[in-house]
Amino acid sequence: MRILIKNGLVIDPANNIHRQENIYIEAGRIVALGSKPDGFKPQKEIDASDKIVCPGLVDLCARMREPGDEQKADITSETKAAAASGITTLCHPPDTQPIIDTPAVAELIYRQSQQAGYATVLPIGALTKQLNGQELSEMATLQDAGCIGVANIRPINDTNVLRRALEYAATFNITVFLTPQDAWLAQDGCAHDGPVATQLGLPGIPASAETSVVAKVIALVEEIGVRVHFLHLSTARAAQMIGRAQYDGHKISCDVCAHQLFLTEMDLDDYNSNCHVIPPLRSQRDKEGLRETLSKNIISCITSDHQPHEADAKNMPFGATEPGISSLETLLPLTLKLVEEGVVSLPKAIARLTSGPAKVLGLDSGTLTCGEQADICIFDPEKIWTFNDKDIVSRGHNTPFIDWQFKGKVTHTLHTGRIVYEQKNESKKKKHG
Repeated sequence: MRILIKNGLVIDPANNIHRQENIYIEAGRIVALGSKPDGFKPQKEIDASDKIVCPGLVDLCARMREPGDEQKADITSETKAAAASGITTLCHPPDTQPIIDTPAVAELIYRQSQQAGYATVLPIGALTKQLNGQELSEMATLQDAGCIGVANIRPINDTNVLRRALEYAATFNITVFLTPQDAWLAQDGCAHDGPVATQLGLPGIPASAETSVVAKVIALVEEIGVRVHFLHLSTARAAQMIGRAQYDGHKISCDVCAHQLFLTEMDLDDYNSNCHVIPPLRSQRDKEGLRETLSKNIISCITSDHQPHEADAKNMPFGATEPGISSLETLLPLTLKLVEEGVVSLPKAIARLTSGPAKVLGLDSGTLTCGEQADICIFDPEKIWTFNDKDIVSRGHNTPFIDWQFKGKVTHTLHTGRIVYEQKNESKKKKHG
């Protein structure tokens, strides 16, 4: 379909574009910005007046729960939620059932996302077989099967195994995604090791569980030269350490989950199980430090770490509940709230959701460059709305952000040049009651 997106404010950080432009789409690709191509006759026009048009969002970590946990969600339901949130590319971590440590599982995930058609889901392979931290996976084979990188997700206690894994990945120029948490220091903790955890009687996870692993990996990267991306930072100190490593020229990047930029250990005060996340919500000082390193470009990506759960998974005492937030639908709104609060500019905020993660993945997505695939998000920056449970598209309703008021709402999402989400006309909705 030939589509014209007209009169929108186009913000494309990758190309340093911030101006009103028309966008012309044909055969799934962007064919022009600005002037109409010769002979172009649109079959569909989208009036983006008073709206912002940006690249489709790229999320570095989102669990679809398929295969293995379909009672929670599946690829179709969660990519539909992604489309409603302006997200067109998602990375699926390897802790499915079965684990993504064979080409067959990677191909299944990719095929299912293609059939659903709402967004591209890129599998991340396991760094070690069965994520057991002992035997290296066939990383090159996983890369050939379409895995965008490899990850540990679960801690690797044996540093020598980690070193060999990083050497293997470096040989094939594979990006390694690491979740920095020391299993011995974390133990069975479920909250930040601080006064709130002590007051509530919850086992704590110290900040050193994260910083010690970051320090160890940086030392290995200095020796090996592998490309490493740290997932889900929760401490300001870890972000500062990574900033120094980046300054020294090492191929290290990192992200932060949107919820870590707004919530702290104080939000556990009423044992709200929707605030049970790993890594845990940290101190106010950590939150402020993460915001500062985000503004300084040390943290180049904001992720959802989407983890949908069925109601029973959160309906237990705090420590016994399953960690994680259903967070696709709050990724953009929370990031726009950072702009509202003066943490980052709007172009920088959009970069953290588009060109930043695309660069980590080595993809051409996250941009509105002519000739590239037409993955596009259109949102109304002035729309004020309340996040209600009944409006959640994901099958997981486990979120601490119910009844939060946001400014900025997605109106259209295009994936490969197709409209995969279009906001219903509210006036018509009210009229027909």
